[in-house]
Amino acid sequence: MISILKKEINSFFSSLMGYISIGVFLLITGLFLWVFPDTNVLSFGYASLDSFFGMVPWIFLFLIPAITMRSFSEEIKTGTIELLATRPVTDLQIVLGKYLAALVLVLFSLLPTLLYFYTVYALSGEPGIDTGATWGSYIGVFMLGACFLSIGLFASSLTSNQIVAFIVGVFLCFIFYMGFEYISRLPIFFGGLDNLLQMLGINFHYNSISRGVVDSRDILYFLSLIAAFLLMTKTVLESRKWS
Repeated sequence: MISILKKEINSFFSSLMGYISIGVFLLITGLFLWVFPDTNVLSFGYASLDSFFGMVPWIFLFLIPAITMRSFSEEIKTGTIELLATRPVTDLQIVLGKYLAALVLVLFSLLPTLLYFYTVYALSGEPGIDTGATWGSYIGVFMLGACFLSIGLFASSLTSNQIVAFIVGVFLCFIFYMGFEYISRLPIFFGGLDNLLQMLGINFHYNSISRGVVDSRDILYFLSLIAAFLLMTKTVLESRKWS
């Protein structure tokens, strides 16, 4: 698994893909946070990174499927997935190696944004920025990105076409991020069913953890969703052997 992890990380950063992904993420968040008037943190009058944490999930919604779309699709298209399967590694190790490498890329994308936090903290007066809610939001963003990565890998394992993998990945990420919340607003769901549907979505738990209280139920939800999609990805890879 370690060799696959190193191979994928080298693949990200030996080409422009990794640098472009990080650069695009930082450029978009920087423009929205410091330049564009409607979301400019300097225009709010109070120390907060709410606009940043509000836009990151929507950026990840498109950026992460773009990162993961080639993970298995390219291997399937070129036939190297069969070569990879002959190595002394299990399907689960292959999936975890690719997943952890993509997770490192997401982590590298988030680390420079700590400068945003420091800048707002340094510029703010009393009472200053809510550090508890901010760190909770960073945990939420990281867990959300980790969920989107597992979904994107699953989408990539379904097809040899990278564009199809991207579209499926975006669709599934949207469904699990906001889809359940929108569905719960339909008038046919009432008597607690609407709340239950909302709890199935990522946004419910993301907003919960962003308040600064790291609830074990929210962490368990994120970890369960990640594990479910990674196991489904492993099952898809195994099914290709059966066929």
